Formats: sequence, C-alpha cells, structure tokens
Amino acid sequence: MRQPLRILSLEDDPHDAELIQELLAGEGINGDLTRVDTQPAFVGSLEHGNIDLILADYTLPSFDGLSALKLALHAVPEVPFIFVSGTLGEEVAIEALKIGATDYVLKTRLSRLVPSVIRALRESDDRAERKRAENALRRAEAKFRGLLEAAPDAMVVVNRGGTIVLVNAQVERLFGYRRDELLNRPIETLVPQRFHSQHAGHRGGFFDEPRVRPMGAGLELFGLHKDGREFPVEISLSPLETEEGTLVSSAIRDITERKQAEEALRQSEKHLRDVIESIPSAAWTGRPDGSNDFVNHGWQKYTGLSLADTSGAGWKTALHPGDLATHVEKWLTAVATGEPFENEARLRRASDGQYRWFLHRGLPLRNERGEIVKWYGTGTDIEDLKCAQESLRRSEGYLAEAQRLTCAGSWAYDVATKRIVHWSQEHYRLFGFDPEAGIPSDETLSQRFHPEDRERVIATFETATSRREAFDLTYRILLPEGSTRLIRCVGHPVPNAAGDLVEYVGTAIDVTEQHEANAALETAFAEIKTLKDRLYEENVLLKEEVDKASMFEEIVGESAALQSVLARVTKVAPTDSTVLVTGETGTGKELIARAIHKRSQRAARAFVSVNCAAIPSSLIASELFGHEKGAFTGATQRRLGRFELAEGGTLFLDEIGELPPETQITLLRVLQEREFERVGGTKPIRANVRLIAATNLDLQSAIEAGTFRSDLYYRLNVFPIDMPSLHERRDDIPLLVEYFIDRYTSKSGKKIRRISKATLDRLTSYAWPGNIRELQNVIERSVIVCDTENFTVDESWLSPRAEAGNSVSQLLAKIPTAEERKTIEAALAEAQGRISGPSGAAAKLGIPPSTLDSKIKSLKINKNRFKTA
Repeated sequence: MRQPLRILSLEDDPHDAELIQELLAGEGINGDLTRVDTQPAFVGSLEHGNIDLILADYTLPSFDGLSALKLALHAVPEVPFIFVSGTLGEEVAIEALKIGATDYVLKTRLSRLVPSVIRALRESDDRAERKRAENALRRAEAKFRGLLEAAPDAMVVVNRGGTIVLVNAQVERLFGYRRDELLNRPIETLVPQRFHSQHAGHRGGFFDEPRVRPMGAGLELFGLHKDGREFPVEISLSPLETEEGTLVSSAIRDITERKQAEEALRQSEKHLRDVIESIPSAAWTGRPDGSNDFVNHGWQKYTGLSLADTSGAGWKTALHPGDLATHVEKWLTAVATGEPFENEARLRRASDGQYRWFLHRGLPLRNERGEIVKWYGTGTDIEDLKCAQESLRRSEGYLAEAQRLTCAGSWAYDVATKRIVHWSQEHYRLFGFDPEAGIPSDETLSQRFHPEDRERVIATFETATSRREAFDLTYRILLPEGSTRLIRCVGHPVPNAAGDLVEYVGTAIDVTEQHEANAALETAFAEIKTLKDRLYEENVLLKEEVDKASMFEEIVGESAALQSVLARVTKVAPTDSTVLVTGETGTGKELIARAIHKRSQRAARAFVSVNCAAIPSSLIASELFGHEKGAFTGATQRRLGRFELAEGGTLFLDEIGELPPETQITLLRVLQEREFERVGGTKPIRANVRLIAATNLDLQSAIEAGTFRSDLYYRLNVFPIDMPSLHERRDDIPLLVEYFIDRYTSKSGKKIRRISKATLDRLTSYAWPGNIRELQNVIERSVIVCDTENFTVDESWLSPRAEAGNSVSQLLAKIPTAEERKTIEAALAEAQGRISGPSGAAAKLGIPPSTLDSKIKSLKINKNRFKTA
C-alpha cells in the first residue's frame, strides 16, 4: 500500500473529515487529507491530480455526491471513489455502484471504512498493473511486427499445426505470393513436394524442444516458388511465445548466389592447386579453422612429409622445437582475428636433417560477406638471407659503436632530389633528434644551427654542391636542452659511372671537448703567463715591502697606551672592517696595519702597502687601480694596480690624507660598490680587498679646508685606532732602546754590554718629536760610532727645539686636568677651532697636531664650537 496516501475528501463537516483521518491513521493508514466542500474546489483538486483515494459525502449544501462521482470518473477514472455518508439510501447506493463508485460506507458504520479502503486500493493497483501489462504487450507486438517487416530475410510464423499465421514483405518477394494468399495456408505450400513427408516430423520435433537453431543441419534445403521453381535456402528457427501458445518463427534466406560462388570457388581452387604444385616454393592451403588440407610437392619434398602426414596439425612436426610454440601461437592468433599471418621459423630439411630459416606467410580468402573460406600460404627459404643480414648487423654494430666512441655521425645527401637520404644513429644523437621521427626537414635542421653560423653553413654547402667540391667546416649547434656543441662537418662528392654527381656523403664530428680542451690549454697558458707576470710583480713588491718592513720586526712595549691599541687590534683583526689608523709620524702605524693583517682571515694572501704621499698625483690612480695598454703616454703594456695585487688580501694606504680629490672619488666608489676600472679600461673589476688607511693629518681639518672628502672619511673611519706618540708611552723607551741596540749590534758585529743610567735618563726625558723612527735613527747612529762596550748618545743629536716644544707638552701633562682643558680651549678659541697648520692650536701650544687631537678626544672637548661662521 502506498504511504502516505493522498486523499481528497468531499465533506462539508470538518469534524467528520478529521474523524475519518484519525480512524484511518489508527489502523496504520497514513495519508495527507485535503478537504473540499464545493464543486469548484472539487474540480480544481481533480485537475491538479496526484490523488490516490476519493472519500465523498453524498449530501452537500451546494453539491451532490452523484455529480461528484461523474466528475471524478471523467477526470481520474483509475482513482477509487468511496461514498462516506449518513443519508445514503440503498437505492441511491446501488445507483452509485452502477455508475462506477467503488464502495459506500455509512457514517454510522465507520468500522467498515478501513477494510473498504484497503480493498479499493488493492483493486486499483491490480487494474493499474493489468493496464501496464496490456500496454507493454501491445508495444511488444508492435515492435515485433516492426522488426519482422524490417528483417532482411523472409520471415514466416507458423503455429503447431503448420498453419501460416504471419509473413513479412520479404516472403512476397522471395516466393512470389501475395501476403493474403499465404495466411492460414499450410507451410508446405512453400516446400517442394519431395520434402512434405519429413516436414511434419521436423516441425513436431521443434515444438517438443523449442529453441533457436538452424533447420536441417548438414542437409541441403530448398524453397518452392509460386511458379514451381526450386531454389536453395538457409533456414533458422526461433520459438515465439504468444497468448495463443508457442509459435515458430522461420528466417528464410536465398543462398543461390552463395552456392554458385562456392562452386566457382571449388573450380578456382582446383586450378590454384595445379598452379601451386608447379611452383618451386613450399606452399599450403588451410581450412577456415586453421587446419591444413593441402601442401604442395615442394613442401613434401623438403620436409619428407606426405599430404596425409601434414593434414590437420601434422605439419607441426617439421618445425624446430625452439620455434614451435611461438609459431603456433601467432598462427592461431591470425586464424582468430582474420589478419594476415607472417613469421620466421626453422624447418627441418629431410635430406640432411638440417634446420633452415623460412619466412612463412598466410593470407585469408573471403567470400562476398567477408567470411573466411580458405587460407593460402607459402614458406620461403631465407637461411642465406638471414646469414647475410646477421653479418650486416654485426658490421653496422661495429660501425655504430665506432661512431659512438668517436662522436662521429655519417650522412648522405641526394643531389637530384636535394634531400638528405641517410643519417646514422650517432648523427641523430649529435643533433638531438629522435630516430623514430625520421630525418628532419631542411628548415627544422637549420634551426639547430647557431644563429651566428646558420648563413655560413648553408652558403658553404650550396657553394660546394654547385662546384662539385668537397667541403670541411666547423660550426655551432643549439640542442633542445639549451647546450651548445661544436660540430666539424666534412663532405665528399660521389659521382656515378658516367661522372655525374649523384650524392654527397660525409661525417659530422662533435669536437666540443677537443675545442674546449684547446681553449682550456690556451687559457691555462695565458693564466700561467699572467701568474708569472703577477709573481714577478709581487716579488718586486715583496722586496719593497721587506725593505720597508725592516724597521719594525715586531711591536715592542708594555705601556698602557700601547696595550690599549693592541687590544683594539685583537678585536678588529678577525673582521673585514675598514680601519683608519691615525697618529704622529713615526709612531708605527704601518706596523699596526701589518699586525691586523697577520691576525685576520686574509693572512695567507698578500699585504700590499702604498704611500700615497710618495707617488705623484698624476700616477696615483694608475698605481692603485692599474692601467690598460695605451691608456696614456708610456703605457706600453697592461699593468695591474695595487688593488688587483692585493686581491683576497689587505691593502694599506699610508698618508691617505695626501690623495688627490679625483682619486678620492674613485676610492670612494671602490669602498661603496667593491669594484673599479683600470685607467683606460671599460670593464668593471670586482675588488675583494680589505682596506686599512693611515694618516698623521687631522682629517677633520682637511675636510673643513676642502682638501678631503667627508663621505670618504666616514667610509674609512669604520674602526679608528689612534697611535700614541712616544712621549705618551715613555715607559716603553727602555725596552725600545734595548731592542734597537740588539738589532744593530747584530748587523754590525759589535758587542755592547752596558747602557749608562745618564744616557737612559736622557733618552727617556727627550720629547722625541720624530717618535719611534727618530729613536731608531739615534740608536743606529750611536751603535755605528760606538767604539766601546758602553752605549752612549751624543747630546747634540737630541734637538733642543724639540725639548722646547716638549716642555709645553710636559707642562700640559703636569697641570691639573681642569687647567689643561682651559689651556687647550683657549688655544682653540684663538685658532678659531683649527688644530693643524701654522696658525692652528697645536702650533700655538707647541705640540704635534695628533697629540692635541688625542687630548681633545680624551677630554671630550667640542672643537666645533670654537669655529667661526
């Protein structure tokens, strides 16, 4: 039963409609009940549809039940209609049932409603099912008749008694009867008289065991035309179940043309066998199922097998055991698919038992319907051909391997067709083409040539072919993965017997590695020459550096001022930071620079020192950055600058304050961009150099004076180190004196055992305006003139002027810090903030500018506030 039911209730009392719905629900019949009480509403619900059951009261204020029944039978005749009323009399009920009501139930006996509804719905379902079955049957019959008429064969339907009940149009065409002449006549009307006696028995056997099958298997069947003419037929029988019982459907096909073709085929086959017997090759024929039915005399003679021996599958005994399985598998596949058969397999020769290679081929013969009716095949001895092919394969293999090992491909070009006719496998590989795709077109091949070489290659080849000359050219190709290879192509003309040029043959050799090796060798020679020249220049430079470094072999001293400097050296040395070393002349600024280099990660590379004050301003740029050949008059060859010589190492620029302004700009670019250009050059050169600069000038004053760039100063002043003067490290003078005496006595071979206290006091109290360099010179001079083992110093060598200047320095050192600050500030005010120069504060105080600058920093004096606008 459908759930939920869609119920249309024609009821004017809502209470009764609810009561009916509750009653049905109480019995498990769930439904969606729609109540209407007027004719328009009832008609509208009928038109809307989707109704499973109609429950109607007979008496309504403006409408009556019989009218509603007639409307429902017209709109939805398949929907059950049950009267549920309290006023329905027996006569009215009988009339309603006659008209078409399903049932009636009095409201006073509603207990009957549920069984009535269930029975009405069941009957409605049964009617609907019968209607669907009848419709399906009608469609099936119509479809069968349509198929029957569309069938290409003559179709005759016969009942168990042998009476014809149905024929199609093809029967009229085949047998010459009109359709009405055959209906209800016995089937023997279409059968020759001589078969009548057996026909009834065959028909009875079919009805006893009805199934699809051919009629008279293995027999020749004939049909009888209206004009009395017999013709061969092929009949298929099929059972057909109908309401009247089982019928037999016969599909009848005229096979006259097939019989004629088969007879012609038999004659042709006989003729073909006569031909096959006359050919020297082994030949055979087979049935459609692949079994053998004939081998010619050549086959029998070669294998020693008779026609009877090879019949069916007997021919397999002649095959080599190693080839049998594959050969049979391929043959059965050809038989199953109808495709031509071809396979190479060895056959045993009867005369000596030797197995020789044969090429076996088989082709199917088909009739007009495409059906295989025969197989024809041959076996051709290819033993000698196989041996020749194997020899050729070996030769080709040797050639291919030789070409692979030498990276050489071969090619051939047909002059008449102007096309490449051969490429070896190695040639495909060299040019990056797939052998499976075949030789590329000229346009595609030309795209492999490097754009810069393409026109030259094409022109060379065209010139050579037009002049009938050999050619030898080298060019570049671009492979698909983006690599470039260098190819040497050699071609030779080949004439025919008449002397006419017919083709070009040649080779293409990959000479990339050879070219790269030659280039690498030339580069290596060039690098060796460069390194040799550089080594020579570095040796010259090293000699200069050794000479310059001889004045300081190590840093000597234990004073606090020196230890502070060494502590800063220890911190900055491992970094690559630029260092600016300031201090008076002779304080050992270069020695500090070397100490930084030796303790850095660049210690294994060169330390190159340049005194900027010692080189003419016109040559300083060439000295630092090098120059190209012809960059200026006298530049007869390229020369490496100090930056290139110091590559990977340290470059020390002493007296940095003396650099010309234009060189300062170039140096600033090197510090900013880490690259430079040689004088006269255009190619930028990367600079991997650590820079240490030194000066005894007050660079701030130089900036104010406009002789030194402020931006260069800030680039240099990354890590400043201020070298103390010798008079600021007087505690180190005894150690220095002892060091220099030992150094110079070792060189001169003299022995000095004592230094008088007076001499040592004199050296200690002296101001040493020339700092350590002056002390070194005084000690060296004293050792030269000393004739005893007592070391003495000529007092005249210690400058009184320096003493006078030192007295001011000593005075500044002895006065209290507050007084010292006032004295320096007074001097700065008088000099308007200038430190160096004739009118600078340092000259007014009688002390070196570096010493004054050091004291200004230590006292934290702002010298800028003394400058005037």
